[in-house]
Amino acid sequence: MSFERIWHKSYPAGVPGEVKFDETVMPEILTKTAGRFPDRDALIFMGTKITYRELDALVNRFTRALTALGIAKGDKVAMLLPNVPHIVIADYATFRVGGAVVMNNPLYTEHELAYQLNDSESKVLITLDMLFPMAMKLKAVTKIEQVVICRIGDYLPEALKPLFPPVEFAQTEGVYLFMDLLNAQSDAPVANAAGWDDVGALMYTGGTTGVSKGVMLTHANISRNTQQLRQWLPALKDGEESMLAIFPFFHSAGWTGMQNMCILAGWTDILVPRPEPDSIVYLVENFKPSMIPGVPTVYIGLLNNEKFRNLDFSFLKGFMAGAAPLAVETIKQLKALKDVPIINVYGLTEICPMGTATPWGGNEKPGTVGVPLPSTDLKIVDLLTGKQEMKIGEEGEICFQGPQVMKGYYKRPEETAIALRDGWLYTGDIGFLDEDGYLTIVDRKKDLIVASGYNIYPKEIDELLMEHPRILEVCTIGVPDAYRGETVKTFVVVKPEQTITIEEVTAFCKERLAPYKVPKLVEFIAALPKSAVGKILRRELRDREMKKRENKV
Repeated sequence: MSFERIWHKSYPAGVPGEVKFDETVMPEILTKTAGRFPDRDALIFMGTKITYRELDALVNRFTRALTALGIAKGDKVAMLLPNVPHIVIADYATFRVGGAVVMNNPLYTEHELAYQLNDSESKVLITLDMLFPMAMKLKAVTKIEQVVICRIGDYLPEALKPLFPPVEFAQTEGVYLFMDLLNAQSDAPVANAAGWDDVGALMYTGGTTGVSKGVMLTHANISRNTQQLRQWLPALKDGEESMLAIFPFFHSAGWTGMQNMCILAGWTDILVPRPEPDSIVYLVENFKPSMIPGVPTVYIGLLNNEKFRNLDFSFLKGFMAGAAPLAVETIKQLKALKDVPIINVYGLTEICPMGTATPWGGNEKPGTVGVPLPSTDLKIVDLLTGKQEMKIGEEGEICFQGPQVMKGYYKRPEETAIALRDGWLYTGDIGFLDEDGYLTIVDRKKDLIVASGYNIYPKEIDELLMEHPRILEVCTIGVPDAYRGETVKTFVVVKPEQTITIEEVTAFCKERLAPYKVPKLVEFIAALPKSAVGKILRRELRDREMKKRENKV
């Protein structure tokens, strides 16, 4: 890809328009980094430190453990873990054995997880001891053959272990303890089985249409996107920085932007298992990260914490925001703590996920999500045909082209053909470029709700509630929320001569959905707006809601 674009003039000094990629897969990059910075801390978990030499050795051990469990090239290994050392070790061991990782959100319900495990054909599930009962239920209804149990206390400092006593469970056939598997193996080097064009990960997303789909990311996608992001931060030095890993590694933003990025650069990942203000304050105060990332709601929570506001930030070199652009007031308050770059990033799972970012040390333009990363092309096309390129300042669908664009959706050729057209990924997001190549996100073509950084698909909530015997029709929308950015509101039409309460609606959702997906607002309505052919007009419902809210102001 050789091209010049308007955004290249906005690049940080020393950042090229195109990257000369090192065609090395991430498990090999880990070994290289362990050779360059053997005694550098790779991971810090509540005070326990694991160096790069130790991390590479642990990955070798677990690679052998996976082989002993029968995992071979092309097999899927599912993770159901927060940001603990086990997830990094297991992730890179799966890469090294030639398998593909399947990342799952621990907040998901059994129903949601069973779908993803079945769809991905995962053979092994690696999870926490406190999730053991659900893991065994999942094993019974999926193709999972073995469950590997991790304990929070495995890598905690001795002083903290009593706070997290191990959960007792019956160790039946096909169930193993992570540390038992690890300790039974040698840490001698293991040959890398990951191929450059092999699928290294399945990341589940709603994508641009329909239900949750597995995004196939190759090792080329994974390595190149990590290298693209590394190029973007020229002021930060290899082997010298540390990052507060607030974003979960089961999400592509944390996975690439924190886990993989730190391993490429030889930085220290300060693991945050639960991103609560008190925990973050403790980690910032004690381990002094160079970078503090977060979604807008995380920053708002921290800025409302007096102890956080009073910390010494002399060590801080930058903030990195994702999920939505930061509000002007939030930016102002962060700058008051320390005037360092605030990098807004934008992307989606289908591009591994980094697409655009605010230039380091450049114009930060509040409300925008920066400019395309090196070796990334972007165009805005008309919403009707998707073929006409829009002019500067004109809104349209955002499309990406670059080495980070996914291979496709797993076992879904029709969905892949909709998203990938003529070498371009059609994102379903609506935006526009300004004269400097900065991107502004305006809306979502497919009604996606983003609440506190989580993607929520209204169709999933609608389909679930339609299973309720007393509900006739339902339509879910996102509505503005001062704290979450957006929150979930569901309109319900009750069947004739039936009654149902708001509490019953939310209780029904809580049984089957992750907490952040459960509607926070429920309104009963006599009829939903529909088109001439009977299609529910979600956008009209949203417009009505916005007008009602404006009239209240």
